[in-house]
Amino acid sequence: MDKQHDILINELEKLLRGGTAHASLKDAVAGLPAELRGVTPEKLPYSIWQLVEHIRIAQWDMLEFSRDPNHQSPKWPDDFWPKEAAPSDETAWKNSINQINIDLESFINLLKKDNIYKELPHGDGQSILREALQMADHTSYHISEIIIIRRLLGAWK
Repeated sequence: MDKQHDILINELEKLLRGGTAHASLKDAVAGLPAELRGVTPEKLPYSIWQLVEHIRIAQWDMLEFSRDPNHQSPKWPDDFWPKEAAPSDETAWKNSINQINIDLESFINLLKKDNIYKELPHGDGQSILREALQMADHTSYHISEIIIIRRLLGAWK
Protein backbone atom coordinates (compact mmCIF):
# COMPACT_ATOMS: atom_id res chain seq x y z
CA MET A 1 0.00 0.00 0.00
CA ASP A 2 2.83 2.43 0.81
CA LYS A 3 4.39 2.07 -2.61
CA GLN A 4 1.01 2.54 -4.28
CA HIS A 5 0.37 5.62 -2.15
CA ASP A 6 3.75 7.09 -3.12
CA ILE A 7 2.99 6.46 -6.80
CA LEU A 8 -0.35 8.26 -6.43
CA ILE A 9 1.26 11.24 -4.68
CA ASN A 10 3.90 11.50 -7.42
CA GLU A 11 1.24 11.38 -10.13
CA LEU A 12 -0.89 13.98 -8.37
CA GLU A 13 2.13 16.26 -8.09
CA LYS A 14 2.77 15.93 -11.84
CA LEU A 15 -0.89 16.64 -12.54
CA LEU A 16 -0.88 19.74 -10.34
CA ARG A 17 2.31 21.11 -11.85
CA GLY A 18 1.18 20.60 -15.44
CA GLY A 19 3.50 19.84 -18.28
CA THR A 20 2.49 16.26 -18.99
CA ALA A 21 -0.94 16.09 -20.63
CA HIS A 22 -1.65 19.72 -19.71
CA ALA A 23 0.30 22.91 -20.27
CA SER A 24 1.71 24.54 -17.17
CA LEU A 25 0.81 28.08 -16.18
CA LYS A 26 4.47 29.01 -16.65
CA ASP A 27 4.30 27.84 -20.27
CA ALA A 28 0.93 29.49 -20.86
CA VAL A 29 2.13 32.95 -19.82
CA ALA A 30 5.74 32.72 -21.04
CA GLY A 31 6.58 35.56 -23.39
CA LEU A 32 3.14 37.15 -23.09
CA PRO A 33 3.47 40.83 -23.96
CA ALA A 34 2.43 43.00 -21.01
CA GLU A 35 0.03 45.01 -23.16
CA LEU A 36 -2.03 41.87 -23.90
CA ARG A 37 -2.59 40.83 -20.27
CA GLY A 38 -5.70 42.99 -19.94
CA VAL A 39 -7.18 42.59 -23.43
CA THR A 40 -10.65 41.03 -23.45
CA PRO A 41 -11.23 39.45 -26.87
CA GLU A 42 -14.55 40.02 -28.58
CA LYS A 43 -17.34 37.81 -27.24
CA LEU A 44 -15.28 36.60 -24.27
CA PRO A 45 -16.05 37.77 -20.73
CA TYR A 46 -12.50 37.95 -19.37
CA SER A 47 -8.87 38.77 -20.03
CA ILE A 48 -5.75 36.74 -19.35
CA TRP A 49 -5.20 38.82 -16.19
CA GLN A 50 -8.64 37.94 -14.91
CA LEU A 51 -7.99 34.25 -15.58
CA VAL A 52 -4.63 34.36 -13.79
CA GLU A 53 -6.18 36.11 -10.79
CA HIS A 54 -9.10 33.68 -10.78
CA ILE A 55 -6.65 30.75 -10.74
CA ARG A 56 -4.81 32.41 -7.83
CA ILE A 57 -7.93 33.06 -5.79
CA ALA A 58 -9.51 29.65 -6.38
CA GLN A 59 -6.28 27.75 -5.71
CA TRP A 60 -5.71 29.77 -2.51
CA ASP A 61 -9.26 28.98 -1.40
CA MET A 62 -8.78 25.23 -2.00
CA LEU A 63 -5.44 25.30 -0.15
CA GLU A 64 -6.84 27.18 2.84
CA PHE A 65 -9.96 25.01 2.96
CA SER A 66 -7.70 21.94 3.01
CA ARG A 67 -5.52 23.10 5.88
CA ASP A 68 -7.63 25.47 7.97
CA PRO A 69 -10.94 24.28 9.47
CA ASN A 70 -11.85 27.92 10.20
CA HIS A 71 -11.31 29.15 6.63
CA GLN A 72 -14.15 31.16 5.16
CA SER A 73 -14.29 31.02 1.37
CA PRO A 74 -14.81 34.22 -0.58
CA LYS A 75 -18.30 34.90 -1.91
CA TRP A 76 -18.98 32.96 -5.12
CA PRO A 77 -18.71 34.14 -7.86
CA ASP A 78 -18.15 37.82 -7.10
CA ASP A 79 -14.99 37.48 -5.02
CA PHE A 80 -13.40 34.83 -7.23
CA TRP A 81 -13.10 37.09 -10.29
CA PRO A 82 -11.27 40.43 -10.37
CA LYS A 83 -13.23 43.37 -11.71
CA GLU A 84 -10.22 44.96 -13.40
CA ALA A 85 -9.38 43.60 -16.86
CA ALA A 86 -5.67 44.36 -16.48
CA PRO A 87 -3.14 44.25 -13.66
CA SER A 88 -2.39 47.65 -12.15
CA ASP A 89 1.29 47.24 -12.96
CA GLU A 90 4.10 44.74 -13.51
CA THR A 91 4.39 44.16 -9.78
CA ALA A 92 0.75 43.07 -9.51
CA TRP A 93 1.27 40.62 -12.38
CA LYS A 94 4.45 39.17 -10.87
CA ASN A 95 2.91 38.98 -7.39
CA SER A 96 -0.08 37.04 -8.69
CA ILE A 97 2.06 34.52 -10.58
CA ASN A 98 4.41 34.21 -7.60
CA GLN A 99 1.53 33.62 -5.18
CA ILE A 100 0.12 30.89 -7.42
CA ASN A 101 3.50 29.16 -7.30
CA ILE A 102 3.86 29.57 -3.52
CA ASP A 103 0.36 28.24 -2.85
CA LEU A 104 0.89 25.33 -5.22
CA GLU A 105 4.05 24.34 -3.35
CA SER A 106 2.18 24.62 -0.05
CA PHE A 107 -0.58 22.37 -1.34
CA ILE A 108 1.91 19.81 -2.67
CA ASN A 109 3.61 19.77 0.74
CA LEU A 110 0.21 19.20 2.36
CA LEU A 111 -0.44 16.39 -0.11
CA LYS A 112 2.83 14.71 0.88
CA LYS A 113 2.34 14.90 4.63
CA ASP A 114 -1.37 14.47 5.34
CA ASN A 115 -3.80 11.59 4.95
CA ILE A 116 -5.19 12.41 1.52
CA TYR A 117 -8.09 9.96 1.81
CA LYS A 118 -9.57 11.11 5.12
CA GLU A 119 -12.62 13.34 4.90
CA LEU A 120 -11.91 16.85 6.14
CA PRO A 121 -13.94 17.25 9.34
CA HIS A 122 -15.06 20.76 8.41
CA GLY A 123 -16.28 19.80 4.94
CA ASP A 124 -19.10 17.79 3.47
CA GLY A 125 -17.18 14.87 2.04
CA GLN A 126 -14.06 16.62 0.73
CA SER A 127 -10.62 15.12 1.23
CA ILE A 128 -7.13 16.30 0.32
CA LEU A 129 -7.28 13.90 -2.63
CA ARG A 130 -10.54 15.42 -3.86
CA GLU A 131 -9.17 18.94 -3.45
CA ALA A 132 -6.01 17.98 -5.38
CA LEU A 133 -8.06 16.62 -8.27
CA GLN A 134 -10.33 19.65 -8.24
CA MET A 135 -7.37 22.04 -8.14
CA ALA A 136 -5.67 20.32 -11.06
CA ASP A 137 -8.87 20.19 -13.10
CA HIS A 138 -9.79 23.81 -12.39
CA THR A 139 -6.33 25.18 -13.10
CA SER A 140 -5.80 23.21 -16.31
CA TYR A 141 -9.20 24.33 -17.59
CA HIS A 142 -8.34 28.00 -17.14
CA ILE A 143 -4.79 27.57 -18.44
CA SER A 144 -6.30 26.27 -21.67
CA GLU A 145 -8.43 29.41 -21.82
CA ILE A 146 -5.29 31.53 -21.46
CA ILE A 147 -3.77 29.69 -24.41
CA ILE A 148 -6.93 30.16 -26.48
CA ILE A 149 -6.97 33.89 -25.74
CA ARG A 150 -3.31 34.13 -26.70
CA ARG A 151 -4.11 32.41 -29.99
CA LEU A 152 -7.00 34.80 -30.61
CA LEU A 153 -4.65 37.72 -29.94
CA GLY A 154 -1.93 36.28 -32.18
CA ALA A 155 0.45 35.88 -29.25
CA TRP A 156 0.90 32.10 -29.06
CA LYS A 157 3.94 30.26 -30.36
